[in-house]
Amino acid sequence: MDKWKAQPIRSSEITPEWAYLNRRQFMKGAAAVSVGALLAACAPQASAPQSSGPQAVPTLDTTPGITKGDKDELGSALTPFEAVTNYNNYYEFTTDKEGVAPMSKDFVVRPWTVEVGGLVNKPKTYDVDDLIKRFTIEERIYRLRCVEAWSMVIPWQGFALNQLLKEVEPQSSAKYVHFVSLLDPKRMPGQSSPFYTWPYSEGLRLDEAMNDLTLMATGLYGKNLLPQSGAPLRVVVPWKYGFKSAKAIVKIELVAEQPRTLWSDAAPNEYGFYSNVKPDVSHPRWSQARERRIGEGGRRPTLMFNGYAEQVAALYTGLDLRANY
Repeated sequence: MDKWKAQPIRSSEITPEWAYLNRRQFMKGAAAVSVGALLAACAPQASAPQSSGPQAVPTLDTTPGITKGDKDELGSALTPFEAVTNYNNYYEFTTDKEGVAPMSKDFVVRPWTVEVGGLVNKPKTYDVDDLIKRFTIEERIYRLRCVEAWSMVIPWQGFALNQLLKEVEPQSSAKYVHFVSLLDPKRMPGQSSPFYTWPYSEGLRLDEAMNDLTLMATGLYGKNLLPQSGAPLRVVVPWKYGFKSAKAIVKIELVAEQPRTLWSDAAPNEYGFYSNVKPDVSHPRWSQARERRIGEGGRRPTLMFNGYAEQVAALYTGLDLRANY
């Protein structure tokens, strides 16, 4: 397994207390909210096959991975495991961040399949465990920036989305990638909310999806993804606000036109399709110039493209980032 990090920009961190000791080595292989409070969905949602009953999640091959003192490439300490897994936006379950983990603890994620199709030459439906074993699993320490102006530093593991997209062979007419999450109101009670167009859906331009940074995450902190973190499969796009990172994915579709998304339907006056982290473009209801790092006191400056400008700024050459937000 490769250990991947980006390019240094700056550092300043407080090392958090750790409570994930004795973890196993990492694997290889609003309902009640009004539309005015909408874009609180940094940790998106899902749409996948339904299970006939609980099944054990297979243990994959393990490789030495993160260590207690690891930091991101800017020198920032990892956000504690307990905070990462107990402070979650996931409206399919509840709008209460601290309520997601207890409400989702019995959510069954096996069996699970992911359909990859649309404008491709080789459409295929994958069993999630076959998919995980098929591609190179890497550890990537990424910053997660929420549109609500809080952030985390998370050690993910997963595979580059471009590996999967290359395998299905996008056609020349494919310009966008549309992600669809699980629709299952019986298991996801938040989907009874009339304020949102379910299932959760998100999208990227094809060149954004093919960027080496874009990750299909299968785990974090050396563990398979927990339900509250988007198990069994979520996309992580570290230079965008976290609500772009669809969870519990059941369908990936390549399309010619810009796809609709849950948030563009629910709050078109807030953030648009691109949703890149831009500290100089305020949310309609608050500034994005600074952010609160979970586990720290005070606030820190928000970095352009969340600190990944060197890798992704060229994707937007000639695009007005204020008009295309």
